[in-house]
Amino acid sequence: MDTKDFIDLEDLYGAHNYLPLDVVIARGKGVWVWDVEGKKYLDCLSAYSAVNHGHCHPRLVKVLKDQGEKLTLISRAFRNDQWPLLAKELCELTGYEMVLPMNSGTEAIETAIKAARKWAYQKKGVPQDQAEIIACSNNFHGRTVTIISFSTETLYRKDFGPFTPGFVIVPYGDAEALEAAIKPNTAAFLVEPFQAEAGIIMPPEGYLKKAKEICERNNVLFVADEIQTGLGRTGKLFACEYEEVKPDILVIGKSLAGGCYAISAVLSPREILGLFKPREHGTTFGANPLACALAREALRVLTEEKLVENSAELGNYFLEKLKTLKSKHIKEIKGKGLLIGIELKQEAGGARRFCEDLKEEGLLCKETHEHVIRFAPPLIIKRDDLDWAFEKVNQVFQKAEKY
Repeated sequence: MDTKDFIDLEDLYGAHNYLPLDVVIARGKGVWVWDVEGKKYLDCLSAYSAVNHGHCHPRLVKVLKDQGEKLTLISRAFRNDQWPLLAKELCELTGYEMVLPMNSGTEAIETAIKAARKWAYQKKGVPQDQAEIIACSNNFHGRTVTIISFSTETLYRKDFGPFTPGFVIVPYGDAEALEAAIKPNTAAFLVEPFQAEAGIIMPPEGYLKKAKEICERNNVLFVADEIQTGLGRTGKLFACEYEEVKPDILVIGKSLAGGCYAISAVLSPREILGLFKPREHGTTFGANPLACALAREALRVLTEEKLVENSAELGNYFLEKLKTLKSKHIKEIKGKGLLIGIELKQEAGGARRFCEDLKEEGLLCKETHEHVIRFAPPLIIKRDDLDWAFEKVNQVFQKAEKY
């Protein structure tokens, strides 16, 4: 079967809830992937920052095989030998006291919402079923009905109501608006330190620190969604570290197991997650030994191979190179670490066509919010790879100057 055969098959039998580029990937190694015809591409998306360690990292593949031959799933009805070790290692790495494991980032956000509400009722004294959570405009925290209830993206909401109450929206980056929105029943403020899905949007300097101070002053939990920005993507272990902010609740996922298996986690002090009692929350696959073993090794690789430091150094290198691009179509180039966006002017005709042209040149990236090209290669990438990528990007933009 060739590319067209696979695309036709997917379009016939698969629901059309995605609009992927027309490339069918069959194999990956490091920062490179190959399609079914054998053409080679540089992956500059990393599965939306889930494959931070690169494709098929040998250490992770070994754990995948070894643990897969021993035990993959036992459920939380019983205990396994990997989850307690991961829990300890995660808490020691992040400085939190407790962790609650889930599978997807969306599940972890749902968990954080439940934890914040439970804390509000049991610790803050908010009347039952009246807790409110403040979120930001242009947020992306997932696609469950509860989460899209506080989305400002019409596409995510249309035809999916009625929605879950209990959420208030404020402008992203506006600390004064946050303070004005806080009421006696406010339980938490949920925020992405950098908005990746919205188009690589970073708040004004000092915003996160000021928001945390406002939350502390008003007895409101500061909840950070670091699912995409965390674990080294932005050049820090967590993006909140840029302003020395430690969230009350930290949500992580995506690259936690190096893209080899789905696992996410919510971390907090004991006084928050310690409120959960047996049977109040859970998931069959949560803390399964395969995911936990992979996450443990992925965290070791992250530190031992200095992926966070590489993200900071090479992210700055690539960002500065991209800023030398000369094109009538470019509005702004922005980012932190290896999370970088090229925002295009409205008249450029959208980012999709640029991503399609880059695909033809052997570089894979994806448009976000129509006018931004997102670059998020694996954190193991090397300078030579980025030099190659820059030449391809430059070629595409030079070609685009003619139309």
